Amino acid sequence: MKLIQRIGYYLGGFSLGLIILAFFLNGKKTSCSYGPDARVLKNIRLKKIEYLDNTQSQLHNNNLDSVAVNYVLRKGNINFSESNARQEPCGVYTVEGDYNEKELILTVENCDSIATITNLRIAN
Repeated sequence: MKLIQRIGYYLGGFSLGLIILAFFLNGKKTSCSYGPDARVLKNIRLKKIEYLDNTQSQLHNNNLDSVAVNYVLRKGNINFSESNARQEPCGVYTVEGDYNEKELILTVENCDSIATITNLRIAN
């Protein structure tokens, strides 16, 4: 069998496999959170999110709401150099993200069943 035929069979089987995967995974709530950022953000999003009083007042003063926080927790990045993931009993993470042309920096205390937004900053 010539090389071009082998490549043709390989590409044919590969494309058939992709079509079958797309058919079976269509509409499923599958996610591929393999990176450290994605795993921690997903872990935070799955928990009940609470806000400290000063955080709620900062949100209100800057005309923001929980939608902005949820957006940053979905699309943001974790700054591990400013985070303290090994702190007992709850790890503290710094999450940075853009929302409506504002850069929001959240400090999240990630406990076993609750994630608490302890601080909110808006960087210029």
